[in-house]
Amino acid sequence: MYDLLTSPAVYKFVKGPLVWAAFFVFFGGGIYKVASLLSLSKKDKVVYPYMSLKYSLRSIFHWLVPYASTNWRKRPWITLITFLFHVCLLVTPIFLLAHNMIFYNSWGIRWWTLPETAADIMTLIVVACSLFFLLRRLIAPEVRFVTYASDYAILAIAAAPFITGFLAFHQLFFDYRPVVVLHILSGEIMLAAIPFTRLGHMFFFWLTRAHTGSEFGTFRHTRDY
Repeated sequence: MYDLLTSPAVYKFVKGPLVWAAFFVFFGGGIYKVASLLSLSKKDKVVYPYMSLKYSLRSIFHWLVPYASTNWRKRPWITLITFLFHVCLLVTPIFLLAHNMIFYNSWGIRWWTLPETAADIMTLIVVACSLFFLLRRLIAPEVRFVTYASDYAILAIAAAPFITGFLAFHQLFFDYRPVVVLHILSGEIMLAAIPFTRLGHMFFFWLTRAHTGSEFGTFRHTRDY
C-alpha cells in the first residue's frame, strides 16, 4: 500500500483524471438530483401553486442566520458548533492558499486566500466538530436512535480531507507524498459522494426551506422558524 501511495503514476492519476471525474460526478449528480426533485414535485399539484418568493426568502434567511430562528435559540451550543462546522467546511478549501495556487497554475485564476494560521484554525475546528458529532451520535439517545452506519461513513468522508490536508501541510508523523495522495483521494470521494448521500443537503436545503416557508406563510399564515 505504501509503495502504491508513493508511486508517481498514482500521484499523477489522482491529481489529474480522477479530479475531473470527481467534479463531473459532483456537478452532474447534483444537477440530476435537483432536476429529479423538481420533476417529481410537479406531480404534486399543491407544491408549485403556493410557492412564494417572499416566504421562501424569509425562511431561508432566518435559517441561515445563527440564532435567528426559534429552534436555533433553543439549542445555543449545538447551533454554534453546527454553524462553525459548516462555515469552516465550505470556506477553508475554497480560500486555502495551496488550492488557490493549483487553480492559478492550471487556469490562471486567483482570488483572496486565508492566512495560513486562520486556515489551520478552521481546519482544526472542522475536525473538532466532527469528533463532537461522532460522540453525540454515540452518546445522545435521541440521536443514536436515528443513526445508521452510513451516518458514520458520511462523517468520516467529511472529516478525512481536513485531517489528511493538515497532516500533509505540516508533514506530521508521515511522509508527505502518501498523505497528500490520501488527501486528494479523500477530497475526490467527498465531492463524488455529495449528490448521493445526506451531504446532498447542500443542494436541497434551499428547495426544502422554500417549500416549507411558502406553505407556512401562504396557507398557515405563520412562521416556520
